[in-house]
Amino acid sequence: MRKAALFFAIMMVFTLFGCGGKQDGSGESTDGKESKYAESLEVLDAVVKAYAEEDLFSIYGGNQENAVMDAPGKFDISKTEELAYTLGLPESQFSSIDDAASMVHMMNANTFTGAVYRLKDGTDMDAFADAVESGILSKQWVCGQPDTFIVINVDGKYVITAYGEAGIIETFKNNALSALDGAKVITETPVS
Repeated sequence: MRKAALFFAIMMVFTLFGCGGKQDGSGESTDGKESKYAESLEVLDAVVKAYAEEDLFSIYGGNQENAVMDAPGKFDISKTEELAYTLGLPESQFSSIDDAASMVHMMNANTFTGAVYRLKDGTDMDAFADAVESGILSKQWVCGQPDTFIVINVDGKYVITAYGEAGIIETFKNNALSALDGAKVITETPVS
């Protein structure tokens, strides 16, 4: 029964998916940098822990096979079709990452979709951010669209991408910047 409810909730999110500026030049190469974070999920968990209870919305995390309810989840990066469809990661960037985690608004992915990616050594973070931004901004939204897209550099090794309703993105951004040492917004742009 619980698996059926979980499957129904995930399918509902996928069905509702379509209905629902550079700031400081701090994108850096990830060459040889050590991170204080062991995996992408740890980064996203830190952001969620910074939320005030009244600001946190219903979420699910992870890819379809290992989705979790009410928390961020690890995203299996071998599920490339889901990376593109669910998180908006362009195919050109699949080989740039070696770990991912996600959190998506339970009722409508256009309201909020966020992901953390651990970039492989040698990946140009600015080029990665530009590719994801281009993909999101060129997306054909079925009915309704998100307001804002952001990219946050977390210690030169991890990158956060998120799009959604402007107020929800602003709260997410503020929580990320306060919870993650040295995190910097490298892109914040309206989705039009």
